[in-house]
Amino acid sequence: MGEKSSNPGEILRDTLDMLILKALKHRPLHGYAIAEFIEQTSEEILRVEEGALYPALHRLELRGWLDSEWGISENNRRAKYYRLTAAGRKQLAEEASRWGRLSAAIARVMETT
Repeated sequence: MGEKSSNPGEILRDTLDMLILKALKHRPLHGYAIAEFIEQTSEEILRVEEGALYPALHRLELRGWLDSEWGISENNRRAKYYRLTAAGRKQLAEEASRWGRLSAAIARVMETT
């Protein structure tokens, strides 16, 4: 596989990163809203636990793909809102392209008899 990860856990981590970037494509969101977007958009199939979400948000921010600022949530609570940077938008496009190739390759294998 040309895009083989050195560690199988990287596939899951990279997929979570891509889903977070996608959730933030149109507007800034706080962590809970990001998790909710992923769960609702996946029709309740994907669930992101806090223990995975917040380290991922921190990692993406350190990479320069996200910026954040504190604000007030819909229920009047203080919340950290994340938004894509220009670098994050570029990364999302790259990840979406890679995901398209990977999922098409898996589909081809699964369709063989």
